[in-house]
Amino acid sequence: MSLTPAQSLYYDPLWLVNPMSKLPADYNLELLATSVVLLDAELNVCALNLSAENLLGVSASRARGHPLDALLDASNEWYPLLHQALSENYPMVRRAISLTTRSGQQKTVDITISPVTTKAGSHSLLLELNMVDRLQAISRDESEWQAQASLKEIMKGVAHEVKNPLGGIRGAAQLLSAELPDPALQEYTDIIISEVDRLHKLVDRMLGPRERLEPQPTNIHQVAEHVRQLIEAEAEGALQIERDYDPSLPDFLADAGQLTQALLNLVRNAWQACGEGGLITLRTRVFRQFTVGGSRHKLVCALQVADDGPGVSDELMPSLFLPMVTGNAQGTGLGLSIAQRIANQHGGLIQVKSVPGDTCFTLLLPMEMQHALD
Repeated sequence: MSLTPAQSLYYDPLWLVNPMSKLPADYNLELLATSVVLLDAELNVCALNLSAENLLGVSASRARGHPLDALLDASNEWYPLLHQALSENYPMVRRAISLTTRSGQQKTVDITISPVTTKAGSHSLLLELNMVDRLQAISRDESEWQAQASLKEIMKGVAHEVKNPLGGIRGAAQLLSAELPDPALQEYTDIIISEVDRLHKLVDRMLGPRERLEPQPTNIHQVAEHVRQLIEAEAEGALQIERDYDPSLPDFLADAGQLTQALLNLVRNAWQACGEGGLITLRTRVFRQFTVGGSRHKLVCALQVADDGPGVSDELMPSLFLPMVTGNAQGTGLGLSIAQRIANQHGGLIQVKSVPGDTCFTLLLPMEMQHALD
């Protein structure tokens, strides 16, 4: 019988004696992306790994000894499978089933239920949960990351091809202005020069931040508070901003100036969406063993900007982070593109989920900050 990594670990006598601790590195469940939960014969939680903590939204110390149904919503319809697996002593696999946590979060998982009998004759269940929707999100994120990298190279080529003739046009207009006999005609050459300069600046903005990052120990809440104060000053009381910060988030290496620009773009975008009298929520969380852009990180800072506006249309969603794409008639379509570019420079990315009345942009930042040091 072939065993999954978690099953192989459970059958290891060392783990049976002392779950989740004092294990060889090759057998450390905390390194698994799969959520692993060990239940006793009464379906009480004996142990769970870090991925399971993230999935269930509870720490191992608080979950241990409690019934599994105390950690999950009563609407989960797959509980009978656990009793069946115990009574029949037969493993089961179910694909794409719904799991609802006590907080009301709904997730889609593949579940493997493995009955195990120890040498002492006691019966247990080993649950392995793989989040289907998270795997799909990782695939989308990786595609988005690759698309942004390709777009960056394309934009560099376009900028080079556009800037060269713009420089020639500007130089020719200046020479023409000096040769014109009537000074009144210089008004037209001045228009040419000013429009060329405007196009030059537009190309630079489309390219986004080009300077090398200057990473320093950064408190993400100081960045968020600075942006909040700027927006509240601009709004002059016409906008409500709520804060929901995780005080456990440590400082990490980042370019605070660049992050301020990215967050300012996100908050201004939210303000435009919800308008005067709207509500914006700034929220911070920390994700552990989280995959961003195809790379897994021990710690990821999640900075969320949520608004109660009408939401992003389905037609606009696929191209939301492309330059010059906007649903606002007065917008330039560069704010979100620049914010995404800054996130990419930090090794992260921006995700968005939107329904009418609840749009949330999540800025994900790996806290190792390797990209800033490259």
